Amino acid sequence: MRRPAVLLRRAVLLGVVLAAPLASQASSSLAVEMGCYNCHGTPLRADAPSFERLAARFEKRRGDAAAEQHAVEELLRGEPLQHIPAHERLSPETAQRLIHWLFDGAK
Repeated sequence: MRRPAVLLRRAVLLGVVLAAPLASQASSSLAVEMGCYNCHGTPLRADAPSFERLAARFEKRRGDAAAEQHAVEELLRGEPLQHIPAHERLSPETAQRLIHWLFDGAK
């Protein structure tokens, strides 16, 4: 009786482990879908930082939920430099996913 439960737990755990890389790809795909690469990709547009530069900026605060939420709020306001319409049009959920991706290293 216990054996199926153990196997089920192991299968679920394996599914979570295998899905982890897909979650990060989904964020990169989301950045493509939202047009983020138009400014933050290669070549960079104007003074837009690259994804690598943004991820490096957030690296020290990785795992800090309050810092991540603050970055989401800044993104939605179009900050820190100026109001950026593309940022202001993001839904809170999309902004959260993009910022989380950056806090995780943008990989």
